[in-house]
Amino acid sequence: MVDAALRERPTRTDGMIRVEGGTFRMGSDHHYPEEAPSHRVSVDSFWIDETPVTNRQFSAFVEATGHVTFAEIAPDPKDYPNALPHMLRAGSLMFNPPLRPVDLRDWSQWWTFKFGATWRKPYGSGSSIKGLDDHPVVHVAYRDAEAYAAWVGKSLPTEAEWEFAAWGGREDAEFAWGDELMPDGRHMANIWQGHFPHENSKEDGFARTSPVRAFPPNGYGLYDMIGNVWEWTTDFWSTRHQADAPKACCVPQNPRGGPETNSYDPRQPEIRIPRRVLKGGSHLCAPSYCRRYRPAARHAEPVDTSTSHVGFRCVLRPAS
Repeated sequence: MVDAALRERPTRTDGMIRVEGGTFRMGSDHHYPEEAPSHRVSVDSFWIDETPVTNRQFSAFVEATGHVTFAEIAPDPKDYPNALPHMLRAGSLMFNPPLRPVDLRDWSQWWTFKFGATWRKPYGSGSSIKGLDDHPVVHVAYRDAEAYAAWVGKSLPTEAEWEFAAWGGREDAEFAWGDELMPDGRHMANIWQGHFPHENSKEDGFARTSPVRAFPPNGYGLYDMIGNVWEWTTDFWSTRHQADAPKACCVPQNPRGGPETNSYDPRQPEIRIPRRVLKGGSHLCAPSYCRRYRPAARHAEPVDTSTSHVGFRCVLRPAS
């Protein structure tokens, strides 16, 4: 029944990989606390994009629909009551490496809100995506990813779907490809080498994003499930998993969000902006700072935020 339903839309599965449903152990008890507890989850079969959505693909979407991304719209003062007036301009967060070692507890030392930074101008005014057609689109907020997914007749993945696909058919190792970060000295994903955030030795060949097929695929034939850019999922953020909580193929965890699920940022109680789960890590994940280049790793991202290291990919589920 699933096979027939998926085959009804063959053109929409171009550039996608079919993932057989199954049960796996989601999360981890051995790394960051938000990944725990490890628990069994079942997902149904689905299709998932072979790569993150690229600048080329997103350009086609914008040309066809006229979509204006969140980063291209000046913030409404009513939504940010404590914001400084001069900051209420269109833009996006951009990684800006400092010149020397800094306090790693203060992310403002390497993140800058850049006026004019958008998916078209990933490094701010004067930059462009020329030559970056095959790089993942960045500076896209959650609503931008949702809009693209709807345009192509797909959806964003749940956290469970994403993690199941990232393992590529295995779950018994430290990383998606095995127990060594660099087996036989081979770079398996676009992550940070050197002393974060001021020194990137670029041993893998890239200082920022990389073309979406620059590194080996996982066991399912999926590229960049680890590293390059973080990817949006539909789940609202929670500081821990619910042990053995049922998670259907297409129902996000904590679907209503709210304070009880830690969906909002406790550091800004006056601003009630939900947070969704990001997966996969990015080119800024470093062994010395952020070991989130693993399928079980997760991160919270406000839905009104876009950055230079967050993108997305889509899934297609069988018709019910």
